[in-house]
Amino acid sequence: MPSKPVDPREARAAVEAVLPWLTGEGVDQPARPVLAAAVRLSLRTLEQAAPGRSVEVRVPPFAAVQCVAGPRHTRGTPPNVVETDPRTWLELAVGRLGWDEAVADGRVTASGSRADLSTALPVLRF
Repeated sequence: MPSKPVDPREARAAVEAVLPWLTGEGVDQPARPVLAAAVRLSLRTLEQAAPGRSVEVRVPPFAAVQCVAGPRHTRGTPPNVVETDPRTWLELAVGRLGWDEAVADGRVTASGSRADLSTALPVLRF
């Protein structure tokens, strides 16, 4: 678990600030600090909702977390890795994109037997 629990209101507000961009209402990508906050807080929400250290979820350049119960990863490249871009992660986090569709379209790379986050998503609903 993260050292400090995520305030659900703070996470919701951060992600809500980027919703117009995710839904196509906003033309421009949000400012970097706004996008970073949404990604980080939604990833930390996932970390709390699916505690553990068997899967590393990476959303460069903003954050990476370890989650999902199972064997703990301690050094080197973890055996179970999920990686995606910020927009795809946020679409998954709010349920605008399904896990299977994101993997099939190549928007998410998932390696390892535990690298399936379908049961943990979405982490926020609007």
